[in-house]
Amino acid sequence: MPAPERIPSRSLTDPGLLTLLTEGTLTVLGQVGGASNAVLHCTVAYDGEERTCAYKPVAGEQPLWDFPDGTLAQREVAAYEISRATGWDLVPPTVLRDGPYGQGMVQLWIDGPEDGEDVPELLALVEGEEPGDGWKAVGFADVGEGKTALLVHADDPRLRRLAVLDAVINNGDRKGGHLLPAPGGRLFGIDHGVTLNADDKLRTLLWGWAGEPLTEEALAVLGRLAAELAPGTALATRMAELITVAELEALRERVDGLLKGGVHPRPSGQWPPIPWPPV
Repeated sequence: MPAPERIPSRSLTDPGLLTLLTEGTLTVLGQVGGASNAVLHCTVAYDGEERTCAYKPVAGEQPLWDFPDGTLAQREVAAYEISRATGWDLVPPTVLRDGPYGQGMVQLWIDGPEDGEDVPELLALVEGEEPGDGWKAVGFADVGEGKTALLVHADDPRLRRLAVLDAVINNGDRKGGHLLPAPGGRLFGIDHGVTLNADDKLRTLLWGWAGEPLTEEALAVLGRLAAELAPGTALATRMAELITVAELEALRERVDGLLKGGVHPRPSGQWPPIPWPPV
């Protein structure tokens, strides 16, 4: 499988990129292994430009009893639309379109950091009961032979923004493998098929800020997002095309709840808080 093309960071917010992903010719290069649903590695070409992308056809989705409405592909696109509305652009450009195996989600492929670029560690298992400077504790993990270690994540503003986004979209599967460091110190989150349920499904490795006050930046972003999700707005209309009426109302309620509470959410106790496997 050829290496994905490196994409300059500045191009990721270019509206022409969505046109490329939506209108371009998809060519399947191979299948990405290890995924529970079909993920195809592709190129997409349009008007003389070619990029690398991931294509997840609806036909390759495994049915989920607790996500009976719509498709996982639609939820992936909805998560991208919400991410774009925050201005944080934490989800790679993502569209819903027809492809070689029918309708599916097409997302820009994000390459890893440049060779020699320093990439701070985001997750770790450490001995002891305290996370140490620069880290936030998630909980204790069984590491075999009757031993446990403390699971921690970096006290990193990029992760903190992602934790806020996950709370908004009710992400049921924020694993370590869904965190993609990119060139220039950027960080992206991928795999958002199990999001935006009307019921509380938040499962994540990013619980380190649970109960702590939201940053001023996050509160400002949430305030703008609440306005953009009001009935009749462009974003609300787009969400209504991708998720159910009940799910859209629950999305608004989560944003309002975060604004009124002013803190990062804690585990509800009604649902396993950490995804398995965690990577």
